[in-house]
Amino acid sequence: MRSDDNLVAAAKGGDPDAWRELYRAHAGRLVLWLETRVTGLDESADDLAAESWLVAAQKIADFHGSSSEFAGWLFGIARNHAANSRRRTGRRHAVNAALTGEHSVPGPESAYAGAEWVREALQGLPDRERDVVTCLEVLGLDIAATAEALDISAVAVRVARHRGLKKLRG
Repeated sequence: MRSDDNLVAAAKGGDPDAWRELYRAHAGRLVLWLETRVTGLDESADDLAAESWLVAAQKIADFHGSSSEFAGWLFGIARNHAANSRRRTGRRHAVNAALTGEHSVPGPESAYAGAEWVREALQGLPDRERDVVTCLEVLGLDIAATAEALDISAVAVRVARHRGLKKLRG
C-alpha cells in the first residue's frame, strides 16, 4: 500500500489549505484536458471538472498516494464523468431525433478557445494516442499519472506516445 504524503494526509483531514493547494496544482490542467475530450456534449468541461472535484472530496479516504499521484486519480474520475456524459448526450440526441424525425448529429464544438491549432494537430490522431499526447505533452502529467487517468498500463502510454508523436512529426 502506498503511503500518503503530507498534502494528501492534510486533505484527508479536511484541511482547506491542502485542498486549495491540490486545486491550484491540478484544476487548470484538468479543465484543459477535459476541453480536449469534451466536444458536442451537453455538459461543459468546467461542469465535468466540478463534478470530478466533488467526487474526489467525497472519496479522498479511499485514495492512497502522493499529491502527484492524486492527479492521475482525479483525471481518472474526470474520464469516467466524461464517458457518462457522452453516453447521456448520445441517448438524448437519439431520443430527440426519434421524436422529431431528424437523423442529424450535432457538429463538434470548438473545445480549444484560443488554441485551435492544437486541436487541429491532435484531431488526426486515434483517440488513445490523442489522449496520451495531450496528457503528457500539453498538460505535463507524468507517465504514471497518465496511465492511471486513462486506465491503461504505463507501457501502453509509452507506445501510444511514441506512435502519436511520430504521426505528428510526419
